[in-house]
Amino acid sequence: MSENKINLVVPKDYNGRPIEVVLREGKAPAALDPREPERVVFEGTIDAPLRWLEKRVEFINQKSSNITVSRNNMSLLLTIDETNYYRTQINGVLCFSKEMLEFGVNTGKEWEPIKLSQFFKMHRAFFKDKAENMTLVSTLKNFKAKVNQDIERSKEENGSKVDNYSQVVDSNLPKSFKLNIPLFKGFACEEIEVEIYADVDGRDVSLSLVSAGANEAIEEYKNNVIDGQIEAIKGVAPDIVIIEV
Repeated sequence: MSENKINLVVPKDYNGRPIEVVLREGKAPAALDPREPERVVFEGTIDAPLRWLEKRVEFINQKSSNITVSRNNMSLLLTIDETNYYRTQINGVLCFSKEMLEFGVNTGKEWEPIKLSQFFKMHRAFFKDKAENMTLVSTLKNFKAKVNQDIERSKEENGSKVDNYSQVVDSNLPKSFKLNIPLFKGFACEEIEVEIYADVDGRDVSLSLVSAGANEAIEEYKNNVIDGQIEAIKGVAPDIVIIEV
C-alpha cells in the first residue's frame, strides 16, 4: 500500500482558530453539461403585463422593450429585451368566461332540446328570473314544433325549371330569455338577452343560442378593458413603446 504525503497549511479564522479542512478521496463527480439559457414566456389574463411591470419595471430597459396590442385576438404582449433571442415575453389575453363557452352563446354550438333542458336546470343560478328558468326547462323537455312545408317543382319542355321549397316552423319556445353571466374570465356578471334558434329537419331538431346584445357588449367591453390596461401601463412604464397590430 503506497502512501501519499500532503503538506497542508491550515489557515486560521479571525479569532485565531484553525479552519476545518475536509479531505475527500476518490473521483470527483462529473460536471454537468452546460445548457443554453431558456426563453421566458408567460401567459395570463389581460392584466398580466401590467402586473409584471408593476413589480419589475426598475430592472428593465424600457427603451429596448415593447408592447403589441391585438384587439382582434384581445391580447397585450409585453416583450423585454426585444433584440435578445432569449428575451422575456408576457402575454395577457382577455378570455371568454367558462360560462359563456359552456352555454355556447353565438358560437354555433348545437343542442338537442332535452340536453339543453338538463343544462338549463343545472345552471339555474345564471338566469335572471328563476321562474323563467323553470318554464324553459319544462318547455324544452316537452319540445313541440309544427312544421309546414311547401314544395313546388316543375320542368318545361323548353328546359325552364321551377324548384321552390319553403318551411315554416311554429314551436312552443319563448322568443327570448335573460342570463346574468360574466362575458370574460375574471370579470363581473353582465345581463344579456338570449334567443333560441331552432333548426328542424324532419325528426331531427337542433337548437342554438344567439344574442345580438352580447356581441355589442363584448365589442364595447373588450375595447374599454384594453384601453384601460394601456393607460395604466403608460403610468408605470412611460418609455415602453406601445404598438397596435
